[in-house]
Amino acid sequence: MSGSPLVIVYHRQPLEEVVIDGKIHYRTNKSPNGIVPTLKSFFNTLGDDAGAWVAWKTYDPETGVDFERRVTVEDPYGDYTVSRLPLTAEQVESFYHVTSKEALWPILHSFPDRYRYDNVDWETFREVNRAFAEAAAEEVADDGLVWIHDYNLWLVPLYLRRIKPDVKIAFFHHTPFPGPDVFNVLPWRKEIVSSLLACDLVGFHLPRYARNFAEVARTLVGAAMGPAVPVDPALATPGMALSEPDVPAHVVHEGREVVLGVAPVGCNAPLVDTILATDENEALQRQLLAELDGRRLIMTVGRTDYTKGMIESLCAYERLLERRPELRGQVKMLATSVRAAAQMTVYEETQRDIEALVGRINGRFSTLDWTPVVLFGAAIPFDKLVAYYAIADVCLTAPLRDGLNLVAKEFVASKAGRPGVLILSEFAGCAVELPQAMLTNPYSNRSLDHALDTALATPADEAAAAMAAMAREVATYDLAHWAEVVRAQFATIDRAGGETVVETAAA
Repeated sequence: MSGSPLVIVYHRQPLEEVVIDGKIHYRTNKSPNGIVPTLKSFFNTLGDDAGAWVAWKTYDPETGVDFERRVTVEDPYGDYTVSRLPLTAEQVESFYHVTSKEALWPILHSFPDRYRYDNVDWETFREVNRAFAEAAAEEVADDGLVWIHDYNLWLVPLYLRRIKPDVKIAFFHHTPFPGPDVFNVLPWRKEIVSSLLACDLVGFHLPRYARNFAEVARTLVGAAMGPAVPVDPALATPGMALSEPDVPAHVVHEGREVVLGVAPVGCNAPLVDTILATDENEALQRQLLAELDGRRLIMTVGRTDYTKGMIESLCAYERLLERRPELRGQVKMLATSVRAAAQMTVYEETQRDIEALVGRINGRFSTLDWTPVVLFGAAIPFDKLVAYYAIADVCLTAPLRDGLNLVAKEFVASKAGRPGVLILSEFAGCAVELPQAMLTNPYSNRSLDHALDTALATPADEAAAAMAAMAREVATYDLAHWAEVVRAQFATIDRAGGETVVETAAA
């Protein structure tokens, strides 16, 4: 096998398995939304060459690996192979549900008080990352590019560089990246940073996260920062909690230049437009408005996670009903807190707290013809979700810390410039892109209360003007634009004789 010029390493498989007449068939994921279709779109650039994808699939060690390790998928983006790395349930539990979610996730999101070390088996984390690296090495051409996604695969670059020293390695973080004072809580900090410095390109959503990584690399292993370059004005509004005026173009360590890429992921704005324009969706919007019966709709949407600010949002709504009794019966909140997988015990307490809080609010304020909060514990289908966004008056998106937050962008895309108010946490990554939103500090009750009061009082023309400005940003810097920027960053990498030569790409 000559190998693929591009291998994507991501925990999710880009395929579905269906059984037809007793035989397993592989087909592309049905959902057109999300990051997976965009990642697959990179295979379009390969011409006659086939791309490859590495993901895990669990197996029972008692029965052995009972699935094809390597399958070919026919896809509108072009055929590609999927290498399914066999992992036991115990390995997944250890490296993903415990180490990644109980130790790494809280540090990435600047919650050191949530950090849990006792149950971590770092050797299993190494073992799984080494297996991913070996699987990627089997798929990639000697001069190809391996693109690795997210923190649970932090050690893959280190092992991959040892196996195939001349391949190009890129990494993208879908989470925040903290500064040294928080990151250094991790006892494996030098090993992690050394692995990331084995890359040719390390990508982040925001300049702040790239600068934080550069500072961590400088303080931990003595990496030198390259020249600071001005940040794209679209990401550099002064005074924002997460804004940065400039960012190092690269860092240098042991003779290697590692490009620092900045590219905030966008939403699929054209897909949202297409869905909303269908007769079915327009009918659904009319139905939902009729069900509201003149009430105003406040939405808060996210996964069950203590970082997402769902509890803070619900408490703010409860305080709204307490201090403004005239709004009782006149507003309704739709809260979507998508339950974590059963193995994710770290979120069980958060889920219980959310359910108890909704029960308390409804118990205090409900009447025979009005329930203040409707809570969904499962994801709402995307076509229905954008219909809710389209008719909603307010979207309250108040994470305590978030790498980006696509909910906010999808809400803006769904409004298409029509009146509506986005209340947005200053600590959501996308806040630097959407300064026209009603920014709030979710750590402050007073700030959240003021935001809700102001949002409900905002005149329609003023709300429409702010939404139109944000809609232009969301439509311009969409998912396709993100892919273009990343491709340009890939083009700056040129390995020659074991050295990395860099031309800085504009964000």
